[in-house]
Amino acid sequence: MKKFPLAAAGAALALIITGCANASDQPGASDETGYEYGADQEEIDAALADLEPVTLTYQGAASSPDSVQARDKIWAEALEERSGGKLTMDIVYGQAIAGFDEVDAALADGRVDLAYTLPGYDPSTYPNFDDLSYSLSMLPNSPLVGELVANAVGLELSWQSEEVLEEYESQGLVPLFPVSASASFYPACTQEGTSEADWNGRQIRAGSRAHEAMAQGIGATPVSLDFVEVYEALQRGTVDCALNSMNSAYDYGFIDVAPHVSYPTETSVPRGPGAIIGGIDVANLPLAYKQVLFDSLVEAFMGSAEVVIHGNYEGVAEVHEVGGTIQEMDAAVQESIAATNEERITEIENDGTHGTDLRERVLASGEKWTEKAEELGFVDEGEFSDFDEWFDPETDFRPFAEAVYEEILLEHRPE
Repeated sequence: MKKFPLAAAGAALALIITGCANASDQPGASDETGYEYGADQEEIDAALADLEPVTLTYQGAASSPDSVQARDKIWAEALEERSGGKLTMDIVYGQAIAGFDEVDAALADGRVDLAYTLPGYDPSTYPNFDDLSYSLSMLPNSPLVGELVANAVGLELSWQSEEVLEEYESQGLVPLFPVSASASFYPACTQEGTSEADWNGRQIRAGSRAHEAMAQGIGATPVSLDFVEVYEALQRGTVDCALNSMNSAYDYGFIDVAPHVSYPTETSVPRGPGAIIGGIDVANLPLAYKQVLFDSLVEAFMGSAEVVIHGNYEGVAEVHEVGGTIQEMDAAVQESIAATNEERITEIENDGTHGTDLRERVLASGEKWTEKAEELGFVDEGEFSDFDEWFDPETDFRPFAEAVYEEILLEHRPE
């Protein structure tokens, strides 16, 4: 069982103190008094009574507080409430401290304490993350249950992977969500059409090796393009399509210039998973603070689920509003995507790092979490194309998040 590392030299989660004394200088910092999971607030308050207040700087994925991705406040509010106001989170938007290509360094040197990162941008540093993330493409695709399931599977398999965890620890980083499946990816195009002939020759902005392979597999030409250049490239016709999550397409206005979206049902476009990571010096924090942080991952998962699923909801509604189209991909195109996925998963299994039964474990985990979602009342009541008609934006994801915490994360809780 891989425990949340509390004192591993150079491998601790970043909880740098902002506006306070260093953690090691705090009264009670050497006090290893914690509290049991499920303790009432009085017991938690007693465990934190002699500790100085701490503020954590968290850099999320949202571009602004008004973004559909700005659900980190759910996590921040839970952290503050559970700690009686002693632990607070300062949320930074728009990668204002460090871009995705620099955030690991910012975590390691203390400019950022916690961050949503994209390890897939650096497959040479995170090859095991990259391979495990790709395996999620074996899961069925759907706008509600499929998203919940993929994120649970990503957490389950990554916390079970010593290789993935070691990639973070070797850099002095420790994950909270080692693989966050995030949202499904869909091609948004400037022109309508989902047949093989439509895809042949299209220029598709692909931001990862997995997406490059997928584009080539359906006869399109992948184009490497910085994310900030995508809108203008679509607008000018430099590229015909962009592979992105719906929350990103909605937030960054891609739907205005590329309103024709297609989706698979029998397979999945490879995702663009991320991770929630911390940096240095958590071992100097009192145990009770570590436990409060870890227990708040219930709300962190809830916030992530809202980002993904509300992003699908808002994105689909926006496509309809601007007169675009949302169509299921033709069967032959889906078969090509599935074949590309199968080929890559076979390569990963043959490599052996994640075992020769990776496909089997992904599908078994997916089946388990699909059953759990249905047991808790989460059901896809329609298609992706009419998601804005049947999804209830008031849906509460706490029951599923609590199940994920208790069945996956709890055994790694600091103690």
